[in-house]
Amino acid sequence: MHKRFRLDPWAALAFLLVLALSGCAEKKAPPEPFVASDITGADFGKDFRLTDHHGKIRTLADFRGKAVLLFFGYTNCPDVCLSILSELATVQKALGEDAARVQVIFVTLDPARDTPEKLANFVTYFNKDFLALYGDDKATAGAAKEFRVSYERHDSASAAGYRLDHSVGTYAFDPRGRLRLLISYDAGAASIVHDVKLLLGEKT
Repeated sequence: MHKRFRLDPWAALAFLLVLALSGCAEKKAPPEPFVASDITGADFGKDFRLTDHHGKIRTLADFRGKAVLLFFGYTNCPDVCLSILSELATVQKALGEDAARVQVIFVTLDPARDTPEKLANFVTYFNKDFLALYGDDKATAGAAKEFRVSYERHDSASAAGYRLDHSVGTYAFDPRGRLRLLISYDAGAASIVHDVKLLLGEKT
C-alpha cells in the first residue's frame, strides 16, 4: 500500500517565496536614460583631422579615454557660441574632478578670420583646458559635412563684417570615441552634466 504524500502548505509557500526573490535578484535595473538625443550608432561624425590652437594636428583618437563635447561655430558669433561655451564652462565646474576626463572642443567655421591666436584667446577665456580646432576652407567644409553641420555666409554692414548662420547642436562622444549624443542649444547645464556622468560611468 502506497502512502499518500502530503505537501506542507507552509513549506510550499516558503519555496515559492524563495523562487520569487531569486527571480527579482536576477533582474537588472534598466539603464538611466540620457536627456539629450541618443544617436548611438549614427553613420556620421566618425572622425576629423584638424589643427588645434597650439599648432598640433588632432583626430578623435587623441582624446580616447575622455568624453568629448564638440560643437562648430566662429569667434565673431554674436550670441550662440558665447552662450554654449559659457554653459560648457559651467558644466566643467559642476563635474569637479570628473572634468579632467572631459574635453570640450570648438571647431571654427570661419578659418579666414579665426587665427590660432584668436581661437586660443576665445576658448581659454571660458576655460583654460578648452581646445579650438581649425583647418583650411576644404578641411573645414569636409569636417562640417562629416558632422552634418550647415553654415552659410551673409554679408553684414556691421564692424564685424560678414556673419555665419550655422547649426548649434553639441555632439557628445563616449570615452571609446563613439558618437553618442546630440545636445540641443537649450539643454541646460544640469542636463549636460547628467548625461556626461552617464557616459563616464558606462562600463566598456
